[in-house]
Amino acid sequence: MQSLAAGARVLASVTTYLEEQLRLRVNRAKSTAAPVEERKFLGHRLLGDGTQTIAPQSLERAQDRVRAITRRNRGVSFAQVVRELNSFLTGWVTYFRFAKAKGVLTDLGSWVRRKLRCVRLKQRKRAKSIADFLHGLGVPWNQCWTTAACGKGWWRMAHTPAAQQGMSNAWFQAQGLVNPLDRYLLLQH
Repeated sequence: MQSLAAGARVLASVTTYLEEQLRLRVNRAKSTAAPVEERKFLGHRLLGDGTQTIAPQSLERAQDRVRAITRRNRGVSFAQVVRELNSFLTGWVTYFRFAKAKGVLTDLGSWVRRKLRCVRLKQRKRAKSIADFLHGLGVPWNQCWTTAACGKGWWRMAHTPAAQQGMSNAWFQAQGLVNPLDRYLLLQH
């Protein structure tokens, strides 16, 4: 509790100096005294050891944008969804290229691929069409029908072994999807 009071006193002192001596305006809504780990700066977060990472709020906004692009009821082609995702993910990863984000981008990439599996399965709609699609990707018939007849919903269906085998990382690469982790590693020196 004392550290909060001390932080408030320091903030008040700095604010007074900036406003009276330097004649600068201070945005009191954005200004606060807090440990560096609790604050974000331009979408980044600094850890105690000085490591720069992606702020959780930035990751949540990126996931919201991916959710908007991959809505299953948009009525656009799969290729259009991939193009929009590539445009967004390429720019987003490039912005955070100096942050330590290998684990975050690995998780984001697998989550994006699962979202796209949902989109593709939903576009096939019926069990016969889903089974034919998966079989065309090299999945055995029994696994195709187990997944196609699953009544658990698109998100769960996208995580089945048949969907993951048929729509593998190599398949997504063939569709032209940018892998966030690969893009990040490419931008590293």
